[in-house]
Amino acid sequence: MSNPQQLRYSKEHEWLSAAEDGVSTVGITEHAANALGDVVFVQLPEVGDSVSAGETCGELESTKSVSDLYSPVSGEVTEVNEDVVNDPSLVNSAPFEGGWLFKVRVAGEPGDLLSADEYTAFSAG
Repeated sequence: MSNPQQLRYSKEHEWLSAAEDGVSTVGITEHAANALGDVVFVQLPEVGDSVSAGETCGELESTKSVSDLYSPVSGEVTEVNEDVVNDPSLVNSAPFEGGWLFKVRVAGEPGDLLSADEYTAFSAG
């Protein structure tokens, strides 16, 4: 399993892209997608919602369990991935591409996110 080097990662297994015009993309990692099993339903925050770093902002339901979705940063949701809402299996098949979850206008610099190598070591532990 390879974690893209350009992303940063939370200990709750979310990833965050570098900001473009202040907006970053959020998804869950391949490690999390594999642990969940087949994702069958996603509940995402709504456009305009405020999210807080480390706080619950949605849910992912799989054939195994229901798991909370945490925001890796604080900010305002600017877009949600309707493709994932309509086809939750994208979270499993393309967690770093088409399976992204939402975009957020980041408020402040996220402090405790991991590099790809740090996350790989963390998730292996």
